[in-house]
Amino acid sequence: MPHTTQLYQAVPETRWPIVYSPRYNITFMGLERLHPFDAGKWGKVINFLKEEKLLSDSLLVEAREASEEDLLVVHTRRYLNELKWSFAVATITEIPPVIFLPNFLVQRKVLRPLRTQTGGTIMGAASTTAPVTGAGASVPMRTSHLPSSFCLSVWRASPEPPSLISMPTSPSGAPTSCTRLVNLWTCPSHTGHVHISGLHRPLKPLGNGHERDFMGDKRVYIMDVYNRHIYPGDRFAKQAIRRKVELEWGTEDDEYLDKVGRNIKKALQEHRPDVVVYNAGTDVLEGDRLGGLSISPEGIVKRDELVFRVVRGHQVPILMVTSGGYQKRTARIIADSILNLHGLGLIGPKSRSVSAQSSDTPLLPMAVP
Repeated sequence: MPHTTQLYQAVPETRWPIVYSPRYNITFMGLERLHPFDAGKWGKVINFLKEEKLLSDSLLVEAREASEEDLLVVHTRRYLNELKWSFAVATITEIPPVIFLPNFLVQRKVLRPLRTQTGGTIMGAASTTAPVTGAGASVPMRTSHLPSSFCLSVWRASPEPPSLISMPTSPSGAPTSCTRLVNLWTCPSHTGHVHISGLHRPLKPLGNGHERDFMGDKRVYIMDVYNRHIYPGDRFAKQAIRRKVELEWGTEDDEYLDKVGRNIKKALQEHRPDVVVYNAGTDVLEGDRLGGLSISPEGIVKRDELVFRVVRGHQVPILMVTSGGYQKRTARIIADSILNLHGLGLIGPKSRSVSAQSSDTPLLPMAVP
């Protein structure tokens, strides 16, 4: 049912195109250390950027928590009720000790951060395209064919498209697919076209959630760059990938960047999107035992620059989500990439490439009927 949401808000041009909230970070009695994903990396990224004098709290777009009404747009009441059981949340987050916590603590210390992460990603997706109509949201470890994910109707953006970074890309603080985060659903009554570029390799290396969700939808073009040997090897999901770029164990910078560059250019020639969702994972980093590739920190920074240059060169809006990465040093790399993109004029509060409307014009409606 249509409902009013607080996830759309006016965003002044003077704000940095980064959606974040301190409530993203999950810290409680050390439980966050029991999962290889750094559930506090977003705060570390922001602190690095503050140390570099790049931004302050007043310049960020603060994420809002997705409400139960937002979640019910795509989830069943039954699924949301399951989250009131600590056992279910422990299974979803892959942190067994959560079983022993009272559920009111699980709600406050685990699920509230995840709902805020979900809300922030929706806000990021909404800010990347204008105008927008209708939104829903997702919570951990489900995809729409299970069912879930969140939906957003996308229309043609303004002539000077925005770039926006949403932190995080994972509402569960665990391996995820692009669908759960920025699943841009082009509703049958609309004509938006979406390009999803997956340059990440988390535990679910094919990003097989969003690939299954968009199976057969010609309005969604998926390019995926992945280690072909790692779990889950979902052959059915592969059918949804319009441009597959399969990598071998230990692939290094030169080959990786060459394949990313050549293929994203070809993808944009084949499909003119209204928005690009860029799943910018750091699990390609050398030493990541789950990703199995050997990309240097400099290679990741260069990859992000390459993607932004190509996409912005086509005058297409881009939403970058920070995605997976299972080493503690990934926060520094993400911060370095943002600093590089800003230094090149590809992102920023008053970047020539970012501004789409006058500061007196709200970028988003305050509520959606």
